[in-house]
Amino acid sequence: MKVLITAFEPYDVWQQNSSWEALVELLHRRGAMSGVSTRRYPCDLGQLVERLNKDLSAGYDAVLHLGQAPGASRIQLEAIALNVAGMTEASGDFFGPLVPRGPVAYRTSFPLNDWYRTLRQHSIPCSVSYHAGTYLCNAILYLTQYWFEQHNLNRPVGFMHIPLTSEQTIQSMRDLPSMSKQQAADAIGLVLDQIMHTSCTEPEFA
Repeated sequence: MKVLITAFEPYDVWQQNSSWEALVELLHRRGAMSGVSTRRYPCDLGQLVERLNKDLSAGYDAVLHLGQAPGASRIQLEAIALNVAGMTEASGDFFGPLVPRGPVAYRTSFPLNDWYRTLRQHSIPCSVSYHAGTYLCNAILYLTQYWFEQHNLNRPVGFMHIPLTSEQTIQSMRDLPSMSKQQAADAIGLVLDQIMHTSCTEPEFA
């Protein structure tokens, strides 16, 4: 079983990215994990696509993407990726599709309900989300599934949104919810364990 786990670099006003901080924390605990590769991606769509396609060409049985979610108070398990390239903050603007004439959306084939129950059993706040935004987090989830479809490969792809770390909230001087990177790492580890030991159903294409 070969699994790719990705996270993002810092962007905008954030000097850290909680997705990467949590992944690094998990790696500190577990060290090198057999069959698991990790990547930190740039927050630029063009560079992201180039790096992603190169990595996927190496051959993986499953992919788990991680991203930061300022304002979130819990882990968000994303169910849907849309064929939209834009930012929700740019109200009224139209950025067009990620893939012209591509499927409208993809739905993850990972068992999110099982992940949800497992995280809750370990007292980790979480929820299943049906909207990963319309920019990089959504894009990487959509483009990964599109890549596998184009290569006639049936591989599960998932995305977890991670709240800001406690340190980020303090540094921002804003009243924002947070989660310790230790607890976020716990969540990633629990999900990874399920991926490594659970078979997945065929992905659904919208």
